[in-house]
Amino acid sequence: MKNSRERRQPNIILINCDDLGYGDLACYGSGRNDTPHLDQLAAEGVRFTDFYAASPVCSASRAAMLTGCYSQRIGFADCQVLHPGQAQGLNSNESTIAGQLKRVGYDTKIVGKWHCGDQPEFLPTNHGFDEYFGIPFSNDMGRQVNRLDRPPLPLMRNDEVIQQQPDQRGITERYVNESLQFMRRDRTAPFFLYLAHMYVHVPLFVPKQFLDISRNGAYGGAVACIDWAMGMIEAELNRLGIKNETLVIFTSDNGSRARDEGGSNAPLRGTKAQTWEGGQRVPCIMRWPGKIAAGTTCEGIASSIDLFATLAELTGAPLPVDTTLDSISLADTLLNGSPTRRNTFAFYRRADLEAVRKGDWKLHFCKPEWSTEGAVTKGSPELYNLRKDVGETNNVYDKHPEIVTELEMAAEEFRRMFGDRRLNRAGTEIREAGACQNPKPLTEYDKNHPYMIAYYDLADMPTMSG
Repeated sequence: MKNSRERRQPNIILINCDDLGYGDLACYGSGRNDTPHLDQLAAEGVRFTDFYAASPVCSASRAAMLTGCYSQRIGFADCQVLHPGQAQGLNSNESTIAGQLKRVGYDTKIVGKWHCGDQPEFLPTNHGFDEYFGIPFSNDMGRQVNRLDRPPLPLMRNDEVIQQQPDQRGITERYVNESLQFMRRDRTAPFFLYLAHMYVHVPLFVPKQFLDISRNGAYGGAVACIDWAMGMIEAELNRLGIKNETLVIFTSDNGSRARDEGGSNAPLRGTKAQTWEGGQRVPCIMRWPGKIAAGTTCEGIASSIDLFATLAELTGAPLPVDTTLDSISLADTLLNGSPTRRNTFAFYRRADLEAVRKGDWKLHFCKPEWSTEGAVTKGSPELYNLRKDVGETNNVYDKHPEIVTELEMAAEEFRRMFGDRRLNRAGTEIREAGACQNPKPLTEYDKNHPYMIAYYDLADMPTMSG
């Protein structure tokens, strides 16, 4: 890499897992999964304990992270999980991390899961990325043994489908190889690599070598594969001599499903698609040798939406003009160990404000309850001190009326901005998601096509994907 040591801007590698839970890494307390490379990353950087994905499900979470905005602000309240051929996606007027970094000279690439719209105008190359290689949505959205009505799963390069129904056991290896090839290029500019893993979203197709070493079935094998990918990237950083010039960020898009696959959000309550802590509090590790103090822990509130302002400040990239963001820079926290500046966080499920956190306190307003007729949102308010009760087990609502009042005031500000459908409140700061005319899936099933995998033989329960 030419003249890399003359640059002050770091290379940036952002690794985002799919459905990886808070308790799935050894450095976050897992006793079932072995993650030596990620544990080493944490030992050499900062491990966040109170880091939140912006949404408990996928499309909304990823769009929010990329834009530095709550998903409700950018019109994703009803685009929580985008499906093949859907008309909605990330609006072309929105600025992304990749787009801002390009403005200060970065080469940008995404490898893996996009899930912010699969129509041409929504694809990554129209949102600040020079290149794209990956599956544009969840790995269960192709033809499966119990879902033969679905279009074939596409693997894309830029805006072209290059394979349909690929063998998922080899996808992570292909993603890693694509990432390494991008890192190896002879360049004078810094690079931004966004590696969005397929794992640990179900169905779990895992290479044999990782199954063989797993103590936690296919799930543990998938986690081991994620850890192997980190090891490969680490080896390449060392080989290229650019480890000290590279900021690595590792996180997840939401909590684990935590069903019988082997995932864990321990010690948190709740799962993916819920606004209990287990649905949105996720692992986050950041390392930049010589800049971020090694072996440190940050207990302040932070969120994936804060990456936008953080990376802008660290690289000198401009913030968008005349566009409201929700992102708060973590640069001072990373470089100087200062407390995070985020004191409040809103927990939305679609357009319902279900909870709000301020400081150590979290106030829940409602939760959906399921019946044969569908979901009904109701419930009594509940208050928890997360510093003392991270598992949200001891409701102290009646004991702290003054705290309840304070959090209600914080909630009102979020309702003013983003609304609250449960209360028939409309937000005043909501932008529209992108929408296209005449959408269609990227692929169509052809009975005469020689697919490598005609249909994936692991059935998934019919549930919310993402």
